[in-house]
Amino acid sequence: MARHTAAVCKLCRRERMKLFLKGPKCESMKCPVERKPYPPGQHGRGRIRESEYLIQLREKQKARRIYGVLEKQFRKMYAAANSEDGITGEILLRMLEQRLDNAVFRANFAASRNQARQLVRHGHILVNAKRVTIPSYLVRKEDVITLTDKAKANIVVRHNLDTITRSIPQWLDVKPDTHEVTVRELPLREQIDVPVREQLIVELYSK
Repeated sequence: MARHTAAVCKLCRRERMKLFLKGPKCESMKCPVERKPYPPGQHGRGRIRESEYLIQLREKQKARRIYGVLEKQFRKMYAAANSEDGITGEILLRMLEQRLDNAVFRANFAASRNQARQLVRHGHILVNAKRVTIPSYLVRKEDVITLTDKAKANIVVRHNLDTITRSIPQWLDVKPDTHEVTVRELPLREQIDVPVREQLIVELYSK
């Protein structure tokens, strides 16, 4: 499976904002964005001429990095969103939210999407009582996501369940006693709290 293996804190610095890729570290003063609020590299503090293309590109890169999707995957998702009826940008964000690793993250089973992806890849997540090991699997309405018994006993997962206090999005219904998540409905744009202007992504790919 192809994935980003370099330092993820540089990705946040490149976008000049916290993308919350490292879990608790992003909420502390140890976050590099707090200490170095400028892009990495020797020209990071230099003056950058922001063209229309650059603004659109940065928005697309921001969305890719938040959800941990590589360029080829992202382009395929855009093509699929563009082929559906409706507003392409909103459909694209909805598809990104429907990814299984994102649903695991939203349910507070994991501290970050990277950690959620690892839980899925290692077979700790069940969808409708069946093991799914593909992070890009798109959950659907009325799907039920649960942890395996082994995952429930995992010290990292137990710590996440006890300490993470992120709000659960309205499109998910979480039962804390059984650690069972039901997809109540497909996410709407107003329920997706990512700082992404999807229209700029559409403009970029429409050129």
